[in-house]
Amino acid sequence: MRFGLVPGTGAAAGGRTGFSSWNQPWLWGVFLVAITVTAYLPVWHAGFIWDDDKFLLENPLIRMPDGLYRFWFTASSPDYFPATSSTLWFEWRLWGKNPLGYHLVNLFLHALSSLLWWRVLVRLKIPGAWLAAALFAVHPVNVESVAWITERKNTLAMFFFVLTLLWYLRFKDTGRRLWYCVAAGAFVLALLSKTAVAPLPFVLLGLAWWRQGKVERRDLLHSIPFFGAATVMALITVWFQYHLSIGSEIVRDDSFFSRLAGAGWAVWFYLYKAVIPLNLLFVYPRWKIDAANLLSYVPVFLATMVFLVCFHYRRRWGKAWLSGLGYFVVMLLPVLGFLNIYFMRYSMVADHWQYFSIIGPIALIAAGITIGLRSFGERKPLLAPVICGILLIMLGGLTWRQCGMYTDVEMLWRTTLAGNPDSPMVYNNLGGILLEKGQTHEAITHFQKALEIEPEHVNAHNNLGNALRQMGRADEAIVHFERALEIQPDHAKAHNSFGSVLRQMGRVDEAIVHFERALEIQPGFVNAHNNLAFTLHQKGMLDEAIAHFQRSLELQPDDAGACNNLANILIQRGRVREAIALAQQADRLSGGMNPVIIGTLAAAYAAAGRFSEAVTAARQALQLASAQSNIALANSLRAQIGLYETGLTSSGPGRYE
Repeated sequence: MRFGLVPGTGAAAGGRTGFSSWNQPWLWGVFLVAITVTAYLPVWHAGFIWDDDKFLLENPLIRMPDGLYRFWFTASSPDYFPATSSTLWFEWRLWGKNPLGYHLVNLFLHALSSLLWWRVLVRLKIPGAWLAAALFAVHPVNVESVAWITERKNTLAMFFFVLTLLWYLRFKDTGRRLWYCVAAGAFVLALLSKTAVAPLPFVLLGLAWWRQGKVERRDLLHSIPFFGAATVMALITVWFQYHLSIGSEIVRDDSFFSRLAGAGWAVWFYLYKAVIPLNLLFVYPRWKIDAANLLSYVPVFLATMVFLVCFHYRRRWGKAWLSGLGYFVVMLLPVLGFLNIYFMRYSMVADHWQYFSIIGPIALIAAGITIGLRSFGERKPLLAPVICGILLIMLGGLTWRQCGMYTDVEMLWRTTLAGNPDSPMVYNNLGGILLEKGQTHEAITHFQKALEIEPEHVNAHNNLGNALRQMGRADEAIVHFERALEIQPDHAKAHNSFGSVLRQMGRVDEAIVHFERALEIQPGFVNAHNNLAFTLHQKGMLDEAIAHFQRSLELQPDDAGACNNLANILIQRGRVREAIALAQQADRLSGGMNPVIIGTLAAAYAAAGRFSEAVTAARQALQLASAQSNIALANSLRAQIGLYETGLTSSGPGRYE
């Protein structure tokens, strides 16, 4: 007996009950999508958070016309996920800096993957297939993958991953080579979205054992192309991770035995969060594992014993547990700590790392619930839908609440700090947000706290130096920039920040050295190009300054400040038409509300002899400057207007940052 609200393995997704009118696959599919969208409604109001800047907003490849080519055929990106990057490249041209579009695509992909999991589990004849898919859809651990734009890598890779399984199973059931070919193609796309799906060939062999009781020679032959693709992509990813993403930074320096012990800890941690998804954090406290302490190996020993017991009883109840937990651990292999991942500098575990594995324990739980409730089918027909409904509502409520922390980046870090008050990374990142908002004193407190916990935190030294520089405490700032560069000599941001404070102190030649060094380390560093260009301008090296401003605009065409600054130099060079065009572009990019940019446009008009337009633009800039209580700029604009009215030109109001 199967239950209307717990569709199992029947072809029509449910079987016969008093709710037979509900037993339509399309209706259950609509219901599955509906509960997914409902649980994730707060995501519609979510913003951009940590890493979304580097991955999307400030990623020059996203803006470049040839960005697609660079994603696929160059090492311009720190990670090789060209399929994922390509989706963002196209979407940038649709919704730009509006986060809603990106979030909706992530949610759409997650809902599709949930539907596909349902069909895969039905084909595998897993009891409670629909319930398992629904639990996956609304499980709060998955919020990090769905609500974080950067984890498009997960949602896109998952879609192709499950599609691979479904099409491969169709091939095994029908023998049609077409399904094998499209399954292989889907797997390649999954790998090109995120290489964490590389263990899939082992999953295919596990499915053969689940369905046949053994792995035959033909199963091994069918898996060879999948193993080949996974190996190639894994090697490419490791190269990118170690040479570009991590570089010379030390992520972990512990031994193999420490990592082995940590892998056991991670398995049980993920299983615990899959079963009891409470107190979820964006960044969990970083474990300290003593490889010399035998107690550190208890988790890995217990995990091994569980598998040995399941294997011993594999001809009875152990088969299902061995398959479900085996899938769980196999799909966790890339993130168990044997390979370095940059995020492991901050934590050994992360919710989004179990996105591909969590369906294993979920399917076991769903099957257990379904089998356990079958005996009540005729006596208490409402019991199953009520229990399953309560479970989905509870998980959906937790998911709804978890989505709230992704409202904006400050909310994210404050929520994380409440649950992980000893993380220097969280203090530093929250301080950076406060510094951007002008809350300098509070930001300094957070940077200092980060350095109390981790005295050699490079980014905290750099950020504290920037905060002190903004407060006019240049000498103190230099101490922190020098310390940052002692710890990490090739830290591009620290060189750029050091150059800024040196220029502020009038040490222009030294500043240039640091800006140039920053660009040697990171050639696509837009802010360093702008700073170097402005400093060269100060020295009268106009052609060199123009070259760096132009390079900055190639990397980030929508940078209003760079457009304005380049326009000012072009006015001095007599390249008036280009200056007018750039000033107009800067005005459009700033929404026509920046008095400095409008003042530059007025100066460009005057240089072209278009004095009436210059006067009109300068008066508009004066009105805005006065409304903003910018007295110095207002006085400068009044002087400009006087010149324009008498047919004279000016150099514009100056630099805009």
